[in-house]
Amino acid sequence: MQSRTDDPRERDQSGLYDAPDSYRELGEVSAKPPVQDETDSSREQTRRRRDGEIRHGEPVLPPAGGREQKREQIKEQGTKEVEVLRLATQVYTHSYLVLFAILGTLARLGLTALTRYPGTPVIFNTVWSNFAGSLVMGFLAEDRMLFRHEWGISTYDQAIRSAKQKHRDEERGSGSAPVMDLTAAKKAHLATKKSIPLYIGLATGFCGSFTTFSSFIKDVFLALSNEMVTPGVADSPAGRNGGYSFMAMLAVLITTISLSLSGLVIGAHLAIALERVTPSIPFPFARKALDPLAVLLGWGCWIGAVLLCIFPPNNSWRGQATFALVFAPLGCLARFHLSLHLNGRVATFPMGTFAANVLGTVLLGMAWDIAHVPIGGVVGCQVLQGVEDGFCGCLTTISTWVSELNSLRRRSAWVYGTASVVVSLVSMIAIMGGLRWSDGYSKLLCSV
Repeated sequence: MQSRTDDPRERDQSGLYDAPDSYRELGEVSAKPPVQDETDSSREQTRRRRDGEIRHGEPVLPPAGGREQKREQIKEQGTKEVEVLRLATQVYTHSYLVLFAILGTLARLGLTALTRYPGTPVIFNTVWSNFAGSLVMGFLAEDRMLFRHEWGISTYDQAIRSAKQKHRDEERGSGSAPVMDLTAAKKAHLATKKSIPLYIGLATGFCGSFTTFSSFIKDVFLALSNEMVTPGVADSPAGRNGGYSFMAMLAVLITTISLSLSGLVIGAHLAIALERVTPSIPFPFARKALDPLAVLLGWGCWIGAVLLCIFPPNNSWRGQATFALVFAPLGCLARFHLSLHLNGRVATFPMGTFAANVLGTVLLGMAWDIAHVPIGGVVGCQVLQGVEDGFCGCLTTISTWVSELNSLRRRSAWVYGTASVVVSLVSMIAIMGGLRWSDGYSKLLCSV
């Protein structure tokens, strides 16, 4: 077994992370995995215990060898090193968010294009990206192998070995040594993830940008207002009555929410099933290669997207994606900071994610209205589409939303989920309904 002095993480303190305490408020790194069966692991109980409202139970942060011990060891070297480490962690985190926001937007646009074809059985095709992004989120939440070489994860390995040794001792009929608490080790593992920029980039950046709450609410409104048309079908649904429109609205709501929640659970089960074959990211490789590469690729790709939008030719195929890539990191970073500052205010209601989803839905409704009135030109329409797909698509998220629903108690989850849908849909009706039921929508200028 490698001693502490031989551990490269002990010799090279510059390779560690020192994430701000506010990172724990991110909905993507909540303290309860999707399929973990615990009686005292709800989101609000975790926060109350952390804030001192509950004085008993296990610590939320990792035990010895974890994040707090790591920070104390680094502080012994001086305040300047701590400040540099904190700044480096934030730079890496934001770089990963920019990079994965671009990749998540590309994945969403590509999957939406692939699943929209004549006669498709699912005409609100953003459900595919919402399901897939929630599945990846579930996998990341339950996975304990990708980042097993990080600080505090050795506790989980020791708990596994202890449980196996107890099983062998029971088979031989001999006395067994004390067994470590596997549940506490899993909590330590998940808490450690909160300080890893790559994990935050994958969960908050990629999954949050791959899924979109604003487009989901837009589809609900289009179904309710009788504007959703099956691709390739010539018959117009103009004669459909209000009862059918109401059923269409319920179909979008039930299908999207149910599939997203099931994707979260399926992803978690996949992580458990594939634990033996899931590779682990080497500690030096993550510090020396991935983190600096994320800074280069993240900001470089963002600048490249801006240049593609500035310089001609402004072809339609470029405008459909490049403007979305320009606005995508802005939406992702805005959602990230809203979560940091607002999610911890109410233990039973993630205000940051709620504000991001409602705000993004309002902005998408405004952009949709402007794009469907006879003003502007081709480039203007492409910019509005970029705002919808890029900024609003990344500002709002389904994967974080269903992860929070899963981590809250039943009553809190119903209140939070219902409030998110109702407030967003009412806002969409007020914004888009005014144009829809007065002058009506005109044909998109950039579609010709």
